[in-house]
Amino acid sequence: MTLTLPPPPTATPARPADPPPAGRRAPDEDLAALARRHGLSVSGARPPLTAYVRGLWSRRDFIAAFATARLTAQYSQARLGQLWQLMTPLLNAAVYYLMFGILMNAQHGVPDYLPFLLTGVFVWTFTANTLTAGTRAISGNLGLVRALHFPRASLPLSLALLQLQQLLLSLAALVVLLFCFGEFPTWSWLLAVPAILLQTLFSAGVSLALARLAARTPDISQLMPFVLRTWMYVSGVMWSFSSMAASGRFPDWVVLALRCNPAAVYIDLVRFALVRSFTAEQLPPHVWALAAGWALLAFAGGFVWFWKAEETYGRG
Repeated sequence: MTLTLPPPPTATPARPADPPPAGRRAPDEDLAALARRHGLSVSGARPPLTAYVRGLWSRRDFIAAFATARLTAQYSQARLGQLWQLMTPLLNAAVYYLMFGILMNAQHGVPDYLPFLLTGVFVWTFTANTLTAGTRAISGNLGLVRALHFPRASLPLSLALLQLQQLLLSLAALVVLLFCFGEFPTWSWLLAVPAILLQTLFSAGVSLALARLAARTPDISQLMPFVLRTWMYVSGVMWSFSSMAASGRFPDWVVLALRCNPAAVYIDLVRFALVRSFTAEQLPPHVWALAAGWALLAFAGGFVWFWKAEETYGRG
């Protein structure tokens, strides 16, 4: 019997792989190159600084409207409504006068102590409220941040504008109180305008920096009341640097350092403008240059630092 073997199989040439269908990505194709080829860009990417500033300016009406709406709604649930904007600093001033002016005798050697104290409380309240609002600018508006595309700096800037509006309302009450204590308008009162504008720039810049910090670390908002309370005590809101220097208990460089801290600079400039007995000798040297320097440094630094994290807000 003869055994017949089948012939060996012949090798089939390999078929070339089919090209990927049109519109589909090849396995090894870079996603970034694919996006560039189709004209796509990253959603929420940080724009250049100049474009970012232009975007903010184009939304200036939104910033103003947002601030006004928040101002109107802030005390809408309170029976006294907007009166709390005036009553809060007045009640604070009454408590500080009792504790520091009477019990601790901080008014000794300070002429016109009540106008001195009231001016300090009203001006300090503006800075403290602006910084506190900055810590909640992003975390308190996450729904808006995640739903809409707009320059995120609009939020802390609008809250700073809100606090400026509150300050202007409070200053109307302060002027009436100054009348009651014999302080009447003079040409020096006009100096309060540039002082408050520089203070607004400074407060807005620090608020932008705090907004970025608090967006990533929410515990910042819990820490701020302690930081602000300490800052208030070293800023001469309730007591006079001149009395402190005259006591001889502190070196001159300590008194000068306290006088040059930004909150104290803006408080003393407004006092110099509004309170007749607060003279130029009670101001630190080169006070206007110091006030402008603090304002420009804080605003430029805070704005750029906030902008650098633009694409991270509302994520994570």
